[in-house]
Amino acid sequence: MKFHILFRALVVSCAFTGCDNGTPPPKESEETSHAHGDVVSFTREQAAKISFAVQEIQPTTFHQVIKTSGQILPATGEEAVIAATSHGIISFSSSKLAEGRSVNKGEPLFQLSTRAIADGDYYARTKAGYEAARQAFERAEALVADNIISRQEHEKARLEYETARVAFDAIAGRQTANGISIPSPFKGYLKNIRVKAGEYVTAGQPLATVAQDRRLVLRAEVSQRHYPALGQITTAHFQTTYAPRVYTLAELNGRLLSHGKSSGENSFYIPVSFEFDNREGIVPGAFAEVFLISAPIENALVLPLSALINEMDNFYVYIEEEEEEYRKQEVILGARDGKSVQVLQGLQPGDRVVTRGAYQVKLAAGQSIPGGHSH
Repeated sequence: MKFHILFRALVVSCAFTGCDNGTPPPKESEETSHAHGDVVSFTREQAAKISFAVQEIQPTTFHQVIKTSGQILPATGEEAVIAATSHGIISFSSSKLAEGRSVNKGEPLFQLSTRAIADGDYYARTKAGYEAARQAFERAEALVADNIISRQEHEKARLEYETARVAFDAIAGRQTANGISIPSPFKGYLKNIRVKAGEYVTAGQPLATVAQDRRLVLRAEVSQRHYPALGQITTAHFQTTYAPRVYTLAELNGRLLSHGKSSGENSFYIPVSFEFDNREGIVPGAFAEVFLISAPIENALVLPLSALINEMDNFYVYIEEEEEEYRKQEVILGARDGKSVQVLQGLQPGDRVVTRGAYQVKLAAGQSIPGGHSH
């Protein structure tokens, strides 16, 4: 009986003083009290300091996605090649003329001088030819009225006058001290410059390309193994290599132009092209990651990609158990479209998932919220 009483007293003493080294046992840490297993406490005060959102997940329509690569190209009619109006020596209208520079409609870009050419000054010759043809035609007008010349001779004089007038109108008002000015045909930017200052050029030789970027083309290259699905492609999302944002063609007034019926001569890929408005300053020529949107998937559970936590190529989300309490849940993923992802396993309809601020909730398990509340 005395032994039994002594044993009970020893147990009670250990509870208050500790039995290993005589020191009191440590109290349960606040971290342990706030994060039991995979459940994390994340207060409203912490959520208010970040971009935080919770979304109730319900079945919706998603789509099959073909992920590939592509390139942003100018749309048809959005480029113009500037050519030399005659042979001569080319010079730049400005020392600041360079590829990529913005230009306005009618802005002088080049000057073409023919004064040092054996044929003589082109402007002077064209103007003289025009004046001579005009005077000849005016005489023919009077002579044919008096039946002095035939209708055939009159018609010949008229054709020569019209030809000379067209040639002169093309350069009229463009004569400068350094030669004939060659302007930009529309507002845009210099895509390339194909000549150097002081270079001799011939009539019709390309000098530069001016491009507009109001409409652009997204050209995706699709593997031949996806050929049966091409007819179901309706739109696309894309992300350029120089920016993190994912664009949707729907927000850019985009439309499907065409998909190829076969691959190129030396290619294993089939082109799929879309046209869209360049409302965001997208750079023509840029390469892009492309998500082609195909056949619908009904009753799919879908999350924004911002809800995912990646740990060693395993993906997790945080589900709201109750107010300020969140449970870590592994999920198995399906198709992705660059913005959202289909969840195949791990979620149920009605689950409330953290869609913004998931990483901060993860850090809360270690009580390390950047700039946030510390328990």
